[in-house]
Amino acid sequence: MESKKLDLGPVQKLIDDPSISEIMVNGPKKIFVEKNGKKMLSDSVFSGEEELLRTIEKFFSAVGKRVGKDIPYGDVCLEDGTRVNIMMAPVSRFGTAVTFRKFSKQIGSLQDLIANGTLTQKAAEFLIASIKGKINIIFSGGTGTGKTTLLQMLSNYFAPQERVVTIEDAAELRFTQENYISMETRTPDEFGKGGVSLKDLISNALRMTPDRIIVGEVRGEEAINMFQAMATGHSGTIGVVHGNSPKDVVARLETMVLMSGMNIPMLESRKIIASTINLIVHLERVQDGSRKVTYITEVRGLDNNEILLNDLFSFSFEKMENDKVIGSLKPTIKYYPLFFQRFQKLNLLANDIFVSD
Repeated sequence: MESKKLDLGPVQKLIDDPSISEIMVNGPKKIFVEKNGKKMLSDSVFSGEEELLRTIEKFFSAVGKRVGKDIPYGDVCLEDGTRVNIMMAPVSRFGTAVTFRKFSKQIGSLQDLIANGTLTQKAAEFLIASIKGKINIIFSGGTGTGKTTLLQMLSNYFAPQERVVTIEDAAELRFTQENYISMETRTPDEFGKGGVSLKDLISNALRMTPDRIIVGEVRGEEAINMFQAMATGHSGTIGVVHGNSPKDVVARLETMVLMSGMNIPMLESRKIIASTINLIVHLERVQDGSRKVTYITEVRGLDNNEILLNDLFSFSFEKMENDKVIGSLKPTIKYYPLFFQRFQKLNLLANDIFVSD
């Protein structure tokens, strides 16, 4: 399936425009776009709600999903990587709302992210080494900060012989491994039957002899299943979590463990997190609209029953110049050599990565 073959009506030309990163449909007569980090109203419109709903039906039915009065929202991913979210009435009060988040075709490698200032060469080398060493990583940040894009580029450094299993609500990730399985949640039918959750898929993935499990977005009770995977020999597990900072992500994960219904005390949930997650890679959209890695943070363990976080890299804001953020992602000399020592038995990192700038 390709977006062109689907013929998405008034939004098709916006999808085909490489300068547009997002399309926001606020009812049939208001279609906004984002260019260079700025949102603006486009001149495209649907003839009415009926045409908009017909267009939505095209791409949902093409991937075997559905939306309707009983399920008025959902996510799908087009073949080109464009992710689509829909909210219908009565949830959306002023007409059907659709958001298209396009996967940038201008980003084809980790070097492209380095070139556009998302991260530095040293930070990239560190993350490559962490990927190759099968460190358990959480990618965090807000919506549209580039979490999936960075993960996609780092997937090129998975060992070619690895069996990789991805688990997502909408199959957004595209990996190149031959032994690669992509799994996607499924909404129940009109009779409430046939639903498949992230928790169901993670539990099943453990039986598929995976070398690496990737969870596209962790947001609820499925977190405990991800931690169980990390704790039972599935090193190199990667999750994506929404959050405002590494500290906020840890707090959210604690809450998710409590949502599992397993009556786990808070201290035990912290022990689980501290013993399974090794790194948090945090991204943000800064004032000029650009996306940057702002923290690479080690989850060190427990200290006085609190989860201890050490920032291995952090972004230092310097100034605004010509409406552009000027700053740098710098390593923390105090902590990151200790991280190397912690994982030295895995032959994780080359010593030259730790030569101070």
